[in-house]
Amino acid sequence: MTENEKSRELEGSDEVVVETKNEIPRTIGLIGGISFIIGTIIGSGIFVSPRGVAFNSGSIGMTIMNWLICGVISLLGALCYAELGTIITKSGADYVYLEEAYGPWISFQYSWITNFMLKPGAQATFSLTFAQYVMTPFFDDGCGEAPNIIKRLLALAVIFTLAAINSYSVRLAGKIQIIFTGAKLFALIIIIIGGIVRLFQGETQYLSTGFNGTENKIGKLATGFYSGMWAYDGWNTANFMTEEIINPSRNLPLSICIGVPITVIIYILTNISYFTVMDVEGMINSPAVALTWAEEVIPSVAWLIPIFVALSCFGTGNGSLFSGGRLMYAAARNHHLPDILGMVHVHKYTPIPAVVVIVLLAFIFVFISNISAMIDFLSFTLWIFYALNFLGVILLKFSPKYKNVYRPINIPLIFPLFTFLFAVFLVLVPLITTPQLGYFFVLLFIIIGYIVFIPFVFFKIKCPGIGKITMFFQLLMQVFIPDLSLE
Repeated sequence: MTENEKSRELEGSDEVVVETKNEIPRTIGLIGGISFIIGTIIGSGIFVSPRGVAFNSGSIGMTIMNWLICGVISLLGALCYAELGTIITKSGADYVYLEEAYGPWISFQYSWITNFMLKPGAQATFSLTFAQYVMTPFFDDGCGEAPNIIKRLLALAVIFTLAAINSYSVRLAGKIQIIFTGAKLFALIIIIIGGIVRLFQGETQYLSTGFNGTENKIGKLATGFYSGMWAYDGWNTANFMTEEIINPSRNLPLSICIGVPITVIIYILTNISYFTVMDVEGMINSPAVALTWAEEVIPSVAWLIPIFVALSCFGTGNGSLFSGGRLMYAAARNHHLPDILGMVHVHKYTPIPAVVVIVLLAFIFVFISNISAMIDFLSFTLWIFYALNFLGVILLKFSPKYKNVYRPINIPLIFPLFTFLFAVFLVLVPLITTPQLGYFFVLLFIIIGYIVFIPFVFFKIKCPGIGKITMFFQLLMQVFIPDLSLE
């Protein structure tokens, strides 16, 4: 029975169905899917990215336009992923789509970069941001910032906590995501309502400047889109858990089509609220835009904002670790990573080995000082793969294997074409206008990836003793290979 036939058998019911004993049970419903999308998108980005967007846009009008354009791209991209996710129902999202469209040479490179650089680095960034904002109320007395060692130790504690949650239970991770999504939305609702009140009070002196001062250099505008898209990143999160979503043909596209527009509206209204108390220059000079807003609008309870930002980062880290574990699991079961990383716990069905590897690498990234710049370069690389996936939507529509496959969502060709061109724009403009040494290191890591791929994946050379090592960790972690046999 094909994956599509299995999927259609499940469409008639919202019950949790486990088709065989060795498959991961479907435990994520519509609310959980929406919460994972919103929770992963709305993280530290909405509190950090506004400065970068404003700096590179030059005017309030262009700043708002940037957020709108990035939102539209995210929605169109999510629709592209919805089609991919409903015709290719295996867990792993981008990795699996690249495998189907281009083969193992490209999909391996995606898993290599994402598993060993992007996901651990992002996990460290979310946790460090959490620590920064938690420490702020205790050191906001003119004595300077919290010591780095305290922030890093707290970040390690956050990462360990998230690892424990995602190793213990899929349901628990989903419930925590819903709770923290609610907390961060509550904070943003306060900002939005406060902005609406100020608009009715006539506080429009900054908004009335419109597009005055708009940046006319294409390189800076592109960099502004990087900042905006970084804040929106996470619109494809639901696709990482396709095998665990109840009734995926219905709940996957609904999760995306509900979660992304909600996020777009929240982001735009939040930025409009920011601009009721500050202009572009004020936003650029603010070390914490949301805190600056709170000190002006709700000074008596402004201390709550760092707490809400920390909660936001915790929720984002939870969603990121959840999706990262599933990606590593998908790559391992396809023989692109060691077999042990494709195993799940015998009782909890959680990808414990994958979570452990991501967490250990994240511990290392916590102690790398310039993590933000590194994540920017990795985001640049990630948009290369986004471009390939948008093009892959078009290719799969005409491929012999998929052109006649049942498509619950069948988007117009203009959607993937437009998003592909936008992704190419984001990749090429920084290379042409602002070439940096960091791009060389990304290229170097790609080359190292192929040095690993050719002997161990393409020619399937196995290291001596790997079987005994795998068995040792399999017994230690009490894990097994679900669904597929990795020989």
